[in-house]
Amino acid sequence: MSPTTGAKQRRLNLRTTKAQHTVIARAATAQGKNLTDFIVSSACEKAEQLLADQRSFAISGARWNAFVAALDSPSSHNKRLAKLLSEPSILER
Repeated sequence: MSPTTGAKQRRLNLRTTKAQHTVIARAATAQGKNLTDFIVSSACEKAEQLLADQRSFAISGARWNAFVAALDSPSSHNKRLAKLLSEPSILER
């Protein structure tokens, strides 16, 4: 069951500043949702993104060995990259 379906059985209480409430309410209206639906869907979306970044990925032993070998191998000299990194950035000019 997805986090956005099923019977609503839990209550979530929130306190906000006036400014936070105003901006959240405006965003909910812009999406055609009521405040509760907007907050719940936004929180679930953010939670799903965060949890997706926390997942571990399994690979075969051969692929792992190839990955480790690539990390351990010496890097090749890249003249264009060396030039780019030796120049001041656009923010430093």
